[in-house]
Amino acid sequence: MNSTACPCGSGQLLTLCCGRYHAGTAPASAEALMRSRYSAYALGLVDYLVRSTLPAQQAGLDQEAIQTWSLRSTWLGLEVHEAQLIEGEPQHAYVTFTAHWRDDGGEHSHRERSAFVRNNGNWYFIDPTVETKLGRNDPCPCSSGLKFKKCCASYF
Repeated sequence: MNSTACPCGSGQLLTLCCGRYHAGTAPASAEALMRSRYSAYALGLVDYLVRSTLPAQQAGLDQEAIQTWSLRSTWLGLEVHEAQLIEGEPQHAYVTFTAHWRDDGGEHSHRERSAFVRNNGNWYFIDPTVETKLGRNDPCPCSSGLKFKKCCASYF
């Protein structure tokens, strides 16, 4: 594994790039988290994908579906188009990227603008496919102390 190139396309070795995040070091930016999540899909690291999702959403993830997609796909590359940091407390960010993969249905690409939040020094992916079951006036699940409507809800 020491001489394996990182799947995120950084040109670095996996151990010096996303591998350190998979091992427990906190990514310093939303872009680094997004790249490490792509690498986790390529490597079948479902536990990391769950751990790097907003904690309030983790129980709603379909881990079996994530693992199936991860392992049945050949991951062909990642393009990061833009990373936008939104200052404030808590910090939020958007990362726009295109992921490429091949599965039984052929080759695919998916362009996405993902939202992230930083809480207690850690960046988390805000998964828009996981139902939060929160009202706009409920406390935000990122633990910011703000109402949901004034925090993460505005980034979906």
